[in-house]
Amino acid sequence: MNKANNSYVESTTSQSKIKDTIIQLLSNLANPKEIDQYLNRFVNAGQSHFAVIKVGGAVLENDLDNLCSSLAFLEQIGLFPIVVHGAGPQLSINLKNAGIESEFIDGQRITTAEVLSVARKTFIQQNLKLANRLQNMGVKTASITSGVFKANQTANTQLGLVGVVTEIDLAPIQQALENGTIPILSSLAETESGQCLNINADVATNQLAIALKPYKIIFLTETGGLLDQDDNIISSVNLITDYNHLMNQPWLHGGMKLKIKQVAEILSQLPATASVSITKPSHLAKELFTHKGSGTLIRKGESIMLHEEIESLKLVKVKNILETSFKKTLNEDYFNELNLYRAYTTYCYRAAAIITLEENIPYLDKFVVAEDAKGEGLGKALWATMISENPKMFWRSRNGNQINNFYFKNSDGCIKDGQWTVFWLGITDFDEIKKCVDCALAKPATLV
Repeated sequence: MNKANNSYVESTTSQSKIKDTIIQLLSNLANPKEIDQYLNRFVNAGQSHFAVIKVGGAVLENDLDNLCSSLAFLEQIGLFPIVVHGAGPQLSINLKNAGIESEFIDGQRITTAEVLSVARKTFIQQNLKLANRLQNMGVKTASITSGVFKANQTANTQLGLVGVVTEIDLAPIQQALENGTIPILSSLAETESGQCLNINADVATNQLAIALKPYKIIFLTETGGLLDQDDNIISSVNLITDYNHLMNQPWLHGGMKLKIKQVAEILSQLPATASVSITKPSHLAKELFTHKGSGTLIRKGESIMLHEEIESLKLVKVKNILETSFKKTLNEDYFNELNLYRAYTTYCYRAAAIITLEENIPYLDKFVVAEDAKGEGLGKALWATMISENPKMFWRSRNGNQINNFYFKNSDGCIKDGQWTVFWLGITDFDEIKKCVDCALAKPATLV
């Protein structure tokens, strides 16, 4: 074997060891099953369809170390995201230092020839700043500051040299990925005649995502997600069930409303598997590789359907999701003997809840989320709908069931007895609780 081959083998072995080490570190965030599940999804998405990541200018200024560490981590396990960066804060400072006034209309910067000249220099400077930092960490990058976004000048003449994207040339990105580098794009565009135009980095990311159809679209921000009225991060948004409710909230400010509208527009043009995550650079691995995540996960989602008659259920699909998820066989007479009170399913039957009536109180007989739907927020959306219509309920779960942590947080009380833990919600009378516990423990197992 010659020296070149030896070098290749050593390099491949080294990369394999790095990958194994990183996966071991990830095990501190989630169980190996979750990690493998997400890693397989991302790898199967293909090199150019894994993720588009938008990095705000504030992150480049204030959180560059965490950003580079997270991108280096992805590169070391063989995942190459496409990065689009902004530079709003830096441009504002550079314009002020140059004595050039900067004004905005509806969140968009008015771009005169003077402003554009400073903007081009600023974008190139910030692009190289990120690329150089990554290269110093051993990560190969490709700085792409032009040639991807084709645009026409906006019809709003007040905005000046601002572009509306008309076409995207993916060739420079594909070339970068084929060379094993992370592409880093600035949000500048050109017209057919070669005129440079300024485009909003969020808009550039959206248009690129629609063209590439990636598995993940990620916005890295300082806040780390969408915030509710108490400034707590909203963990997941199912657009089908949550969009109208969110948009009507008085605490949702204009910038956040615009972001949600943009995300809804992107996802409406992408496959159902696509999603948008908003998180911090330091939390990127947790958001990508765990069901719990760390930030806000936004998906198109599925509508929640209520079934009050067993005839309206697609029993084959219910049986399949129960047996596949629990890895057990459902009793043959389960549906014949089921005294259905209510059932809830998502449109594609990727999450389901079956409720009977015991002691005149709703009993949650089955609650299940398909493996490939975990982490999408479907279970949370289904649970919220179910609880809103059944505020008083009890159920049981086998000790050691992974979902029990969720049940502990979403119940008013529980008691362990043998192999079961019985939970209840909205029940306060002691005698009533005792009846429910006795009833739950006496029920025969239906999955064997």
